[in-house]
Amino acid sequence: MTPADSGRIRFHWSLPSTGVSDRGKGASARTAINPISDLDRQRDFCRRAEELGIDSLLVPIGFQRAEPACVATAFGLATERIKFMMASRPSVVSPTYFVQQVNTVSAFTNGRVEINVVSGQSSQEQKYYGDFSTHDERYQHADEFWTVCHALWRREFPVNFEGKFIKVEGARVNMDYVSPDSHRPYVYFGGSSDQAREQAIKHADCLLRLAEPPELLAPKIEPALAAGIEVGIICNLIAAETHEDAVEHGYALVENAGEAGKAAVADWRRMLKDSVGFSTMFDLAENGSPWLTPFLWTGLVPYLGPVSMSLIGSAAEIVEAIFEYRRIGVTHFLFQARPDFPTLEFFGTNILPAVNRREAGEPVPG
Repeated sequence: MTPADSGRIRFHWSLPSTGVSDRGKGASARTAINPISDLDRQRDFCRRAEELGIDSLLVPIGFQRAEPACVATAFGLATERIKFMMASRPSVVSPTYFVQQVNTVSAFTNGRVEINVVSGQSSQEQKYYGDFSTHDERYQHADEFWTVCHALWRREFPVNFEGKFIKVEGARVNMDYVSPDSHRPYVYFGGSSDQAREQAIKHADCLLRLAEPPELLAPKIEPALAAGIEVGIICNLIAAETHEDAVEHGYALVENAGEAGKAAVADWRRMLKDSVGFSTMFDLAENGSPWLTPFLWTGLVPYLGPVSMSLIGSAAEIVEAIFEYRRIGVTHFLFQARPDFPTLEFFGTNILPAVNRREAGEPVPG
């Protein structure tokens, strides 16, 4: 499935899981996740993201979070245009039930639901859900899962499939996918391994990878681009009026996380040892300068984890960074930030309009 605006730069934001923060410098960098903290503020965050022109909001998945389909439905009913990117793990639910679930969310939101496929970051956490498969087996499971899902969305009833991990007989769903322009949701496949890339090419519309310097990333995404799917990066965003202010805020986050944050990430790292993307981020943070490029900073990774690889700088510098990635074929950007609300506001009022103006006047690379 290719969206009507394929090739346009699209921006996504991770829905805050710790309650929406509007605190600036000195705000706590790590808080215990409360899955239902500040629901009114989270709803306001969704509405403001919609007003500013964000394309979709990621609804993360994990044992410490609220269930993504419920969250997407609740906030979908509170908004009108913005989409919700439901994170999913194929090995913890049946494909038939998942299609039924997604189709139901689409009915409440008029198709404003997308899917972020997460094959599983941590083997230990997967065991919480009864999944004792290895890293490679999870990708095999995902392959079977998405084969069945796509057959159901194509309404190839009855769907019969027997693989190593999944078996369905005569599968069908009565609830159609509701959308004005598609028979299924747009699918993002997350991961930085070769298996993730191949699964994305086979089953998804976009490959989502953790941010790396453009010159390192370009050859890794070329097969996906050549296969005709889009590519996106995931990273933290630290933006301010000046480069110096942005850097100061970044180091304030490091200070606030402190040794306790570093110890927590070290424990988490042991759980994530089979994640290729996360291991790459830790390696980049440990070898050489924390400044991989003038705008890509690893300083937060040891304190807040791999997804805190940061684009950092003034509005003009962030715009230039975005277009450096665009030149190698990246068209999707999934951001998170601390603090959430002020960074979203700064991005939406200072960076996004500049990107739109520049994109309108700059030819899209073939």
